[in-house]
Amino acid sequence: MSFFGFGQSADIDITLDGAETRKTADIKSEDGKKEHHLLYYDGEAISGKITISLRKAGKLEHQGVKVEFIGQIELYYDRGNHHEFINLVKELTRPGELTHNTVYTFEFANVEKPYESYTGSNVRLRYFLKVTIVRRLSDIVKELELVVHTLSSYPDMNNPIKMEVGIEDCLHIEFEYNKSKYHLKDVIVGKIYFLLVRIKIKHMEIAIIKRETTGSGPHTFTENETIAKYEIMDGAPVRGESIPIRVFLAGYDLAPTMRDINKKFSVRYFLNLVLMDEEDRRYFKQQEITLWRKGERSRKSQTASPHMPSHLVSAETGFPQGAAQNGPPSVITTTDQLSTNVKSIEETPAPMEGMTREEGDGEGEKEVNPENN
Repeated sequence: MSFFGFGQSADIDITLDGAETRKTADIKSEDGKKEHHLLYYDGEAISGKITISLRKAGKLEHQGVKVEFIGQIELYYDRGNHHEFINLVKELTRPGELTHNTVYTFEFANVEKPYESYTGSNVRLRYFLKVTIVRRLSDIVKELELVVHTLSSYPDMNNPIKMEVGIEDCLHIEFEYNKSKYHLKDVIVGKIYFLLVRIKIKHMEIAIIKRETTGSGPHTFTENETIAKYEIMDGAPVRGESIPIRVFLAGYDLAPTMRDINKKFSVRYFLNLVLMDEEDRRYFKQQEITLWRKGERSRKSQTASPHMPSHLVSAETGFPQGAAQNGPPSVITTTDQLSTNVKSIEETPAPMEGMTREEGDGEGEKEVNPENN
């Protein structure tokens, strides 16, 4: 740009090495539209060339030209502050003059990219290259977005989830999911077994819920999004009946589970089992699952990489690596954030836990009192 339209200006073009053969990935922009950008992984170098083309004959005075690789988190409720967790800078030239079109090469070697690119309801994590021609009045800036995926490798041991829940003397069901951790192209397989049915159930469904939490303390915001919803039963079940569950994840736009990313936000997923009786009262139970990204080609194990993302969930414990482990993951069951501990076990069912009932008018949720049923 030039001041009041006078003086020299220039166009900046960024070309990355291997762009013709490198894979691309989709990511949502702030307005919800899908964008295609080059895909990178943790530890990979970023290199290329920068072409500066003068818009007209003459010289362009500048205070230096630089290229930056930036990773930052943008909280939509705090747009004035961008939280950078990576900022690498390379000076391309010292202050002086440009009298003709110029090409510069650059390389950021073995760049650490600890988190996955993400665009959510209230937060955005992005990586981009930024070229700046520094001038006295107004800088000339060009940005190029990149997408980063974090890959995980979990051992074969992946305990199923088996749990008995219900309302005392009214409804006892046992649900089982084949695993507690699923990759993004996986299939959730499970079953619902009715042990006791004394209320008139007419409908049952299962939903995948994404829970995005941003901020901390009084500035914590939680956004729930229903990714998918399946009807798994229509009609009244009887004691001893078993309902199969099969949910394919590949068709949905999912990101891996993210826990306490740079102490700014988290993304967690829940399977929400909902039963509705003939009076349109809804009973539901949520179970947290972990989603992870599986590499499509052979790559080194994360444990062998010096750039292993610190937020990845431990395969053995289900907790973030290095985090305190005071018990099993919690499941949110009411609107006031009451939680109950849910255990992942292989053979013996956990003690029966209460389901949550949502009143028919949909205006509130409360724990079911067995004495009133």
